[in-house]
Amino acid sequence: MNKLFLTASAASIAVALSAGASFAQSRDTIQIAGSSTVLPFASIVAEEFGNAFPDFKTPVVGSGGSSGGLRQFCGGVGENTIDIANSSRRIRPAEVEACNAAGVNKILEVQIGYDGIVFATSANQGDFQLQPVHVFKAIAAQVPVDGELVNNTYKNWNEIDPSLPDQAINVAIPASNHGTREVFEEKVLHAGCEEAGMPELDKEALQKACTSLRQDVVVEIAGDYTETLARLQSNPATVGVFGLSFYDQNRDTLKVASVSGVTPSLETIASGEYPVSRPLYFYVKGEHIGTVPGIEEYVEFFLSDQMAGVGGTLEGAGLIPAPAEETAEVLAEFKEGKAIAVADVQ
Repeated sequence: MNKLFLTASAASIAVALSAGASFAQSRDTIQIAGSSTVLPFASIVAEEFGNAFPDFKTPVVGSGGSSGGLRQFCGGVGENTIDIANSSRRIRPAEVEACNAAGVNKILEVQIGYDGIVFATSANQGDFQLQPVHVFKAIAAQVPVDGELVNNTYKNWNEIDPSLPDQAINVAIPASNHGTREVFEEKVLHAGCEEAGMPELDKEALQKACTSLRQDVVVEIAGDYTETLARLQSNPATVGVFGLSFYDQNRDTLKVASVSGVTPSLETIASGEYPVSRPLYFYVKGEHIGTVPGIEEYVEFFLSDQMAGVGGTLEGAGLIPAPAEETAEVLAEFKEGKAIAVADVQ
């Protein structure tokens, strides 16, 4: 039995080596997928990279959301799996485990800068000065009344707070396949839930109460931000949740809300004053470096001052640059091949 096992193992290794050799000869274009927030930045870099490095083909950049991109990334090693996953949140421990189980052990994390999550309406709608508790009370399935949770019956925003517009509650938020959703839940829903004066609940019940949403006024958008924008165009009373960079590209038709008294901007997000901000990432499959040409060069080009630095191309497109010393550390760790482990992201 041991002999048979060893023979089978040797055969498996031979097949894997053969597949690796075939892979090395069969694909010469970097394949990228994931976050719709990171998508426009990655698309710009890919195009510029193709122009600046004629020896390499222009990378192919797709969307699919952070979770979708990481799912593809963790699908294994080889020509039919992507090389880079864009993400608007950090990779989760369960995703690292899934990667490792599929043979993806060299997960290289690259933080590219920062973005803010904004609430925007059509430009001809009322002005919103939101607090997280306003958003929670607008869209939670149940809200606290006299110490008890009751079904949410708010119809208009001004019923929640007289300072808000007399406008029907309609909210378009990212679906769970987007990294933006996780940050939205953490920094808006959970914060608002804490402020709402919830009754005494156990941890599991509180988590459910804080994140269970109404079905009558909330639309969850599985596609990218253009789908959210289309929702606002079809129903101008809708409040949409976007990344700041997408809002910046459409500010001629959109009006942004302040959150906790702070208007989102490059300056307020970079300073940490605006409360709903997050770092942006992409993840590189280390096993593909040296096999798919141009990956190392792409990463270095993305993190260059020309692209991701202050005054660089991506800042003009809405990315909030990280401090230069932070980016230098990220690049150094990438060059060292420092891989992410489950313990690093718990």
